[in-house]
Amino acid sequence: MVLSSVLGFPRIGANREVKKAVEAYWAGKLSADELTKVAAETKKASWTSLQERGVDLIPSGEFSLYDHVLDHSAAFNAIPKRYVGLGLSPLDIFFAMGRGRQADGVDVPACEMKKWFDSNYHFVVPELSEETDFKLLYNKALLEYNEAKALGITTRPVVLGPVSYLVLGKAAKEASTAFQPISLLSKILPVYKQLLSELKAAGVESVQIDEPVLVLDRAADLDKQYATAYAELVPVAPKLILTTYFARLDSNINFIAKLPVAGLHIDLSRAPGQLDEVIAAIKSTPIILSLGVVSGRNIWKADFAAAIKQGQKAIAALGADRVIIATSSSVLHTPVTLASEKKLTAEQKDWFSFALEKAAEVATIASVLSGSQDAKVAAALEANKVSIAKRREFEATSDDAVRKRVAAITPDMYNRKSPFATRKEVQAKHLNLPKFPTTTIGSFPQTKEIRTARAKLGKGEITEAEYDEFIKKEIELVVRFQEKVGLDLLVHGEPERNDMVQYFGEQLKGFVFTQNGWVQSYGSRYVRPPIIVSDVSRDAPMTVKWSSYAQSVTKKPMKGMLSGPVTILNWSFPRDDVSRKLQSQQLALALRDEVIDLEKAGINAIQVDEPAIREGLPLRRSDWDEYLEWAVDTFKLSTAGVTDATQTHSHFCYSDFGDIFPSIQRLDADVISIEFSKSDMKLLQTFQQYGYSNQIGPGVYDIHSPRVPSEQEIIDRLKTTLTIIPDHLMFINPDCGLKTRGWKETEASLANLVAAARWARQNA
Repeated sequence: MVLSSVLGFPRIGANREVKKAVEAYWAGKLSADELTKVAAETKKASWTSLQERGVDLIPSGEFSLYDHVLDHSAAFNAIPKRYVGLGLSPLDIFFAMGRGRQADGVDVPACEMKKWFDSNYHFVVPELSEETDFKLLYNKALLEYNEAKALGITTRPVVLGPVSYLVLGKAAKEASTAFQPISLLSKILPVYKQLLSELKAAGVESVQIDEPVLVLDRAADLDKQYATAYAELVPVAPKLILTTYFARLDSNINFIAKLPVAGLHIDLSRAPGQLDEVIAAIKSTPIILSLGVVSGRNIWKADFAAAIKQGQKAIAALGADRVIIATSSSVLHTPVTLASEKKLTAEQKDWFSFALEKAAEVATIASVLSGSQDAKVAAALEANKVSIAKRREFEATSDDAVRKRVAAITPDMYNRKSPFATRKEVQAKHLNLPKFPTTTIGSFPQTKEIRTARAKLGKGEITEAEYDEFIKKEIELVVRFQEKVGLDLLVHGEPERNDMVQYFGEQLKGFVFTQNGWVQSYGSRYVRPPIIVSDVSRDAPMTVKWSSYAQSVTKKPMKGMLSGPVTILNWSFPRDDVSRKLQSQQLALALRDEVIDLEKAGINAIQVDEPAIREGLPLRRSDWDEYLEWAVDTFKLSTAGVTDATQTHSHFCYSDFGDIFPSIQRLDADVISIEFSKSDMKLLQTFQQYGYSNQIGPGVYDIHSPRVPSEQEIIDRLKTTLTIIPDHLMFINPDCGLKTRGWKETEASLANLVAAARWARQNA
């Protein structure tokens, strides 16, 4: 019999109950016990829903109130010293590591965040050193297994594997220069053995042990560590299903096939071509093969016929008892359910599949492969065949004007009229900015009043004219504050924008939108990604109205704000019938028109954000060149249509740039702003290695935390930065946009930033 499996489930709740509860706890409006109750209800709903849809292997242990990697660090006592001895409860230590804490005499910054492989999910990076004292403070996997068992539901615990956990970590400040986190393998394995032996003693049959770094090139050098780890773990553990996702294994399958694990999961959604090689490698072993045939990353309905064909190939080689049908990864990256969507057309709704629908898909495919004669299964199979055919028919249509415009792109459209040195001189006279100019990344706090006004407009409770007047007042408030605090290059604050991608998608052809398609980005920050369904184009200006108004109420220069083509693509659910390159080119042409219109309207500094350009990088190095060529080209296509006098900016956050720095240089933005504050300034080493000829704004404080940095803290950061970056090239700005922050901390933080800039002008 072929079993079905879901590798992980959204933790947010069908109606974002977890977000609301967590934020209420942070605000002191909900107790820890009440928060725990909301978490328990959310887990119960998830487990019950998966059971009702016929999933055989239901995940547990992967739920989190903030981040599953942070959970792992907390449970394994990998807690940096700065959070210890502060009189905080374990729960408050957990949240302080994730978001920092500045209250009741406690002032600690958050741990660093990074993107989870090539997704838009952020994880909290473990900080490790020779002094890290691993021990099992609590067995989260066992607690949740027993929690589900008490409800009458048998689950398969999910545990992040030891090698991946260590590789994803970073050396803490107190670590020696030569320290590598993987050197702690011998120290962490006893804790894993305790965790897994406790699961086995509790009657757990199998454990999903996630080792996603196995899809990376660097895993080829970790074969000995994997062999050591699993030789120790397997004898004391339940059956271990080694789980990989997001890319292909390539030659790593050669050592993986020799590991004594019970099963192996591979991603056939992102890497369908690896099936034959994997089957050949494990055929002579007893390893069970879990096939990730239903995407955990996108929202398109699975093609049952294609998935069944893959399953049949595996069954023919291995036998039905050695095959599991599964989602490609956790469905954490998709919304909870289509059932909440009331405004999609029937045709559109028929194209999509969210988390709960994906659960039903894997169960149906497994049933077909098991030879089920159930009429409901047969009906689902036929309905899927009809749906896929209708979608293919829709996909065959295209916008001829858009396709012709893409075909007409010429090489000169990628390049500015003059080199940076020439542009810099023209812009200096035009913008008249001081040395160490200060600015922000774009958004200002999205207050309750702003959200209420937007909701009222959507419900028809206020008119468009009334809403516009409200937005004008909000923009003027932001402008006056920036003038008062002393910022140099202003922004309009983006009060009219619901999201930096959704806002643009709503004004472009080719997108559709959900009402409740929320996906976790980090902690309690959820986003509602647009869905690209057809060719993309712009009918009219999208941002000129509000940027122009903002410029009209100040004499200081105003910066226009756009999201870049690669970021809009990566932070949407993209089409799967045409290339990402084509979709990015279409977006770039639309944005090029917008950039030119902003310049014509008198906006002479324009920021085109590309925070997702690094995240979209393929996980295998052999695929990098092709991606970087079109990703950089489409950014340049969107920005190169302006005159030398217009200063182009771009922003990048939570990215490791060392490997792609030449491509960052090739973007040829006049100014780039980059996250520095939580990376221990390690990006400075990259700039020192490569140099950077254009201007740069290193983020001097972390906006993802409510903590207010002191003036001296920012000055110290500037001192370090100035040892690498020439003073005539440096801007001063926060790490990222201020949308999620409150006004009180925003005012205090920016006042300290401006004061630090004054110090720099006087002393640097």
